[in-house]
Parts: sequence; C-alpha cells; structure tokens
Amino acid sequence: MMTEECPLAITLLIMQNIVGLIVNAVMLGCIFMKTAQSHRRAETLIFSRHAVIAVRNGKLCLMFRVGDLRKSMIISASVRIQVIRKTVTPEGEVIPIHQIDVPVDNSMDNNNIFLVAPLIVCHVIDKRSPLYDVSASDLSTQDLEVIVILEGVVETTGITTQARTSYITEEILWGHRFVSIVSEEEGIYSVDYSKFGNTTKVATPRCSARELDEKPSILIQTLQKSELSHQNSLRKRNSMRRNNSMRRTNSMRRNNSGLIIPKVQFMTPEQNKSSGET
Repeated sequence: MMTEECPLAITLLIMQNIVGLIVNAVMLGCIFMKTAQSHRRAETLIFSRHAVIAVRNGKLCLMFRVGDLRKSMIISASVRIQVIRKTVTPEGEVIPIHQIDVPVDNSMDNNNIFLVAPLIVCHVIDKRSPLYDVSASDLSTQDLEVIVILEGVVETTGITTQARTSYITEEILWGHRFVSIVSEEEGIYSVDYSKFGNTTKVATPRCSARELDEKPSILIQTLQKSELSHQNSLRKRNSMRRNNSMRRTNSMRRNNSGLIIPKVQFMTPEQNKSSGET
C-alpha cells in the first residue's frame, strides 16, 4: 500500500487520475460533437423547389417530391403536412396563424415511407382539405403556406432527425407533374438527381376540387381537349416535316438543272484529214 514515505507512488497516482479525466473529457466531447451535428443529416434530405397540383386517379392532388442523398437510410420516416392560413371564426375572431393538419395519401396506416429512392408525396384535395374550394385563379390570391415536416431515425446513430420546408402560393404550380427520374437497366435502378425538381405541363381542370366533384364531366372535357390539341400538334409537325422535305427535293432539282453538261463530238479519221487540209 502507498504511504507518506512513497512520494513517487503518490505522484504517479495523481498523474494517472489527471490523464483519466482528460481521456474522459475528450471522449465525451467527441460524443457530444457527434450528436450535435445531427442537423447535417437533415441537410441531405431534399425537397422539390415547387409543389404541383394535377389530377391523379381522377382527383385533384397536391404533390411534392422528397429524396435522400446519402446511402444510409432513414428508418421509420414519416411526412406531415400542415396548411397555415388566416381564418375568421363565425364569432368574428381573427386567427392570423391557423394550423390545419392535412392528410397524406399513403397506403400505410402509420404514415411511414421508405426512402430507398425519391418519392412523390401526394395529398388528395377532398372535403377534408383546406384547398377544396381553391381554383387555379384563386390560388394566386390566397394567403396560405404549406408546411412539410419529414421525421425519421438515422440508421447509423439511432438519433431522430427532422427536415422541414414550406411552399407558398407562388411556389405551387397548377397543371404540372413531376418528370420521372428513376430508370431501370438490366435490373439495376438509377436515379438522375439533375431532374429532381423538373416538371411538365399536363391537362388539368382549372376549377376547384368541389366543382370537379359536382361536375365530373369537366375532367372528361379537359382530357378530350388536350387529346385534340395533342393530335393537332402532331399533324402540324408532320406537315412541317413534309414541307421541309419537299423544299429540299425542289432545291436539289433546281441545283441539278443548273448544271451544264458539255457536249462531246466524235469525229472520224476522214473528217480529221479534211479539217487538216482546210
């Protein structure tokens, strides 16, 4: 045992305690830094710059795209949507920031999603939706904001992470749809993130979801008009191609007719002698 007559052992014990405290402090600092940087994991969860409204399965739907850039997956990922708008109660009370939960069209009961590839999250605009009475012309005048919250557990650390974004009325495109970015080649799927936020125009009624439910013929008329316009555009393209081909053939004929073919005269030996005598 150590006694007062062993100063070397006492000094060694003090140094051992100091080194142990330093090691523990460094380890705790590393763990704290690892947990404090969980917001960087949320930066790799990306959302599309715009949200779109288009027809899916005969219903008007609000859609946006979400993706994960890292190879490590998010476990038990869930998406929540809230609409914030100014409302007035029947009693005349003005609520400047009224939060309304919006359901997400998901086949899973617990609203979990599997982010193995970029997904398009869809909200069906039905009677429960605050956008049920909003048409394309009313969208620009509405004072509302759509808040999207994605929560999940990081696979490597087990820490809960959260990513948020929002869409105002200027960022919601009516009559657009997201282009496909997932392709398959020989059983291997690849994702083109350069087209992550690209959209294309599609045939969509300009009326509200309420009017579309009351008059389903509006959707049929819109689809028929788009089909006719598509056929007319194809006819115009074909006619333009034919005109261009005819112009090319006419120009080639003109160039060929402008060429002068020299005439070659064949003379017999007797004609050569007579021309020499003259």
